[in-house]
Amino acid sequence: MKNKYLYKKIIVGSITLGTLFFTGSCTQDLEQEPTLGLTSSVLYKDFNNYKPALAKIYAGFAIGGQGDQNNGDANTDIGGIDGGFSNYLRQMYSMQVLTTDEAVIAWADAGLPEMHSMTWNASNPFVAAIYYRIFNVIAISNEFIKNTTDEKLSSNGITGSNLTEAKYMRAEARFLRAQSYYHALDLFGNVPYVTETTDIINTPPPRIVRAELFKYVESELLACANDLKDARTNEYGRADKAAAWALLARLYLNAQVYTGTARYTDCITYCNKVISSGYSLKTNYASLFMADNNLNNPEVILSVNYDGTSTRTYGGSTFMVHAAVGGSMPASQFGINGGWGGLRTTKAFVNLFASNDQRGNFYTNGQNLEINNVSTFTDGYAFIKYKNIKFSNGAPGSDASGDFVDADIPLYRLADIYLMYGEAVARGGSGGSTATALDYVNALRTRAGANTVGSISTDFFLDERARELSWESTRRTDLIRYGKFTSSSYLWPWKGGVKDGKAVEDYRSLFPIPANDIVANPNLVQNPGY
Repeated sequence: MKNKYLYKKIIVGSITLGTLFFTGSCTQDLEQEPTLGLTSSVLYKDFNNYKPALAKIYAGFAIGGQGDQNNGDANTDIGGIDGGFSNYLRQMYSMQVLTTDEAVIAWADAGLPEMHSMTWNASNPFVAAIYYRIFNVIAISNEFIKNTTDEKLSSNGITGSNLTEAKYMRAEARFLRAQSYYHALDLFGNVPYVTETTDIINTPPPRIVRAELFKYVESELLACANDLKDARTNEYGRADKAAAWALLARLYLNAQVYTGTARYTDCITYCNKVISSGYSLKTNYASLFMADNNLNNPEVILSVNYDGTSTRTYGGSTFMVHAAVGGSMPASQFGINGGWGGLRTTKAFVNLFASNDQRGNFYTNGQNLEINNVSTFTDGYAFIKYKNIKFSNGAPGSDASGDFVDADIPLYRLADIYLMYGEAVARGGSGGSTATALDYVNALRTRAGANTVGSISTDFFLDERARELSWESTRRTDLIRYGKFTSSSYLWPWKGGVKDGKAVEDYRSLFPIPANDIVANPNLVQNPGY
């Protein structure tokens, strides 16, 4: 059953674990006690508080702040930027999608045009936003993990079935922390390193380099894979063993970028674990991204859950729907009260799709294929991915005003596992087969109405991942793995700020550590080029 209220419980509660500000080091606040008089020594004596405390960690991905059910972005968790604007998933989209061929945005907010033109610097507010969002989740995860050790659980009198559940919750918190550290590994490479045992009151947090952070994330996910609930047995929207396996597969697929050593056989191993756990493809591709995508969904391994009446944010799927609607697009057909006229896609992306591929769902009426002006919404085809319409009956989402969206955002789904398996096989990993990989690919293409293929290659998977996983925040990482993110081997409109595209500096494969954190923490070293 879908738990739309998992986040709401913490939003309207009295547990606040500190706000991070752009004006100082993100790590200065990583060991704050909860405010409003509810300290951890009191909080964790009552098992009834455990789920709301865990929900706050999950909420760090979904909403922007500590507001009530009317505005989950109010009383933002990080300072210096609007809570909805800085939403974790919204800024993952900025980093992973807006920097690629998959999207451009018309808005001219300071720092935003630089994402697609690939001209960002260490003072970019959107780079800072995702950095601080990542470390906000790490901070509140550390607090939960620190207070749920065996010793703490015993001293707080947590026993029986509550003890069993508390240990599962602790494994979830470790997974969520590892997931955020994975994002730090992928986006920034070399970052502050803080766990539940780190003393940062007296000394600034140490710096961990990318290869060592890889080992840490790997070790945490392997531990979680043992300690989490079995695949498909946890509540919808909560992590289980399969979520850890899925993230391990993604970690190993990119291991050569992160460490210099390929781990494709390990990628196949963990893909196989997920595949054998009983997941299956949802019959209709479009239904994966609609307002009732929680219903009868055997494909999604882990999602971030939204509800237009009780989990309200201007990030998440609300952003994904509203920002992609403009021009002559009828907003009512998307279940909203109006579009924000922002997101479109590029000609290079459009050209990846055959005419019969349902995944290439472009709105072309009044739109130009060529982008002469990035700031003009009608320049560039609009791309239809998310809708606030229910697949089951065509009705709009639960928010009668049409402001907020119900659609959940999948973080990991079986289709991605199929494609990771196939690419790892094509790259020489052991433990899989080309015939099986081909079957998986053709299952996805058949669902999308695309022609099946008779052979696959490594290069095939870059384009097929774009077709299947478009706007799901994987594209930048994929392009880097293929050596095409910064180089001239693949150009798209306005790459590098030039209409026809140009190569950019190789150092842009990593984002800069925000300038404020470099100043605040003498242990940090800015990434090369910045």
